[in-house]
Amino acid sequence: MESPRELVDRALQGQQRAVARLISLVESGSEDLPEVAALLAPHTGRAQVVGLTGSPGVGKSTTTSALVSAFRAAGKRVGVLAVDPSSPFSGGALLGDRVRMGDHALDEGVFIRSMATRGHLGGLAWATPQALRVLDAAGCDVVLVETVGVGQSEIDVVSLADTTVVLLAPGMGDGVQAAKAGILEIADVFVVNKADRDGAAQTVRDLRYMMSLGSRHDDWKPPVCRTVAARGEGIDEVAKAIDEHRAWLESSGEGARRRRRRAEAEIEAIALEKVRVRLDSAGVARFADAVVSGELDPYAAADRLLTSL
Repeated sequence: MESPRELVDRALQGQQRAVARLISLVESGSEDLPEVAALLAPHTGRAQVVGLTGSPGVGKSTTTSALVSAFRAAGKRVGVLAVDPSSPFSGGALLGDRVRMGDHALDEGVFIRSMATRGHLGGLAWATPQALRVLDAAGCDVVLVETVGVGQSEIDVVSLADTTVVLLAPGMGDGVQAAKAGILEIADVFVVNKADRDGAAQTVRDLRYMMSLGSRHDDWKPPVCRTVAARGEGIDEVAKAIDEHRAWLESSGEGARRRRRRAEAEIEAIALEKVRVRLDSAGVARFADAVVSGELDPYAAADRLLTSL
């Protein structure tokens, strides 16, 4: 059995099996995780993280695969975290995205991993931030994070991505859904996929009109790209828009601010998980019985629980 240091050393050399082992370790919540995180930390912070989100059926997996081809043509190493719905039986990922990305299976410059949400809301698995660190340290220049497509709660991808790409398709009512979900505020690049269908031009117009009504917290104006991802059409334009957004992030200082917010969210999540474990060990069930019986109110029970930690 390899030690965490041996696994990390091999992952830093770009060995895919070691990278896969480390991500499995992350997903399982192994007790070796703090040591692995410490070993990876000096080697992270270089990868460009691109989140892809949108309603089911807009072509996220096909677009992701096409973007992988575009980035590989530019000589970049690419990681893909495809966050799948959990199987109701095994709790594991359904692997639909990996089936669609079979063209890249033998490319040593591409690492593809499906991760199960395991019931986590927001379209992302809880282990995704740690898995990103593994791919970053392993030498990926770009990491694409594709969410499961769960509608309004999908905006969680913003907390992880440097650049958020929102996909829409004509004829799916996405314009209204985008406004409802707040997607207009989170998108850095819009992609109207399946642009060979009727209504594509109207979808583009609707997007631009809604953007003219809203206001962003920054001065970046999201471009609207038209693609037919199944044929690779328009993908180079999307890749160019992503590169332009990265340049803007660095020149404006917004990139550093986003990375700091990402670190804050990750620290908070880890701290809350540790607190939850300590609450369980402190006997939260005992205080729950007292609330049910009327001996304590919930606020008094919470105060006593915290005092006992």
